Amino acid sequence: MKKLLVLMLVAAAATSASAQTRAPAPAPQGTPTPAPASPLDGQWRGTSDGGSCNAPLDYQLTIESGIVDGSAYDTTARGPVPNPNKSAPPPPGPGLWQIHGLAKAGSFNLLSVASVKGTQHQRMQLAARSEGSSLVVTERSGCKRTARLARG
Repeated sequence: MKKLLVLMLVAAAATSASAQTRAPAPAPQGTPTPAPASPLDGQWRGTSDGGSCNAPLDYQLTIESGIVDGSAYDTTARGPVPNPNKSAPPPPGPGLWQIHGLAKAGSFNLLSVASVKGTQHQRMQLAARSEGSSLVVTERSGCKRTARLARG
C-alpha cells in the first residue's frame, strides 16, 4: 500500500513538473482597433414641434462610434383619467419612442419603435441630418414632427 502511495506521489510530481515546463500560449497578434469616432458622437438633446398631432417630443440621443441609441418622450402623454360619461376612452397614443440607427455624414435614417401595451406595434422612420452644430430629426410619417437637437 505504501509503495502504491509513493508511486502515485512520484507520478503526480512528474506530471506537474512537465506541465510547468510548457511554453506559454502565444499572445494574439496586434491589438483590436477601436471603432472610429464619428463627427456626430456625443449626447444630443432637444424638443420637437408638435406636428399635426400637437404633441411635442423630448429627444435624448447618444451617438457613439456612429451608433445611435436614444429615446423620445411625449410630454403631453397622461395616465388614465376618470371617465364620467361611461363612453369608450380614446386609444392612448405612444408616450415613449426608442430610437436606433447608424449615423453617417450628411443625412441618414433612424428607426423609431413605440413602447405600447399588448400586441399593438408601432414603428416609424426618421430622417436625420447634420446642420452646422445641430442635428435635425424629422418624422417621415405620423405627426411629421421636426426636432432640432443640440449637443449637450
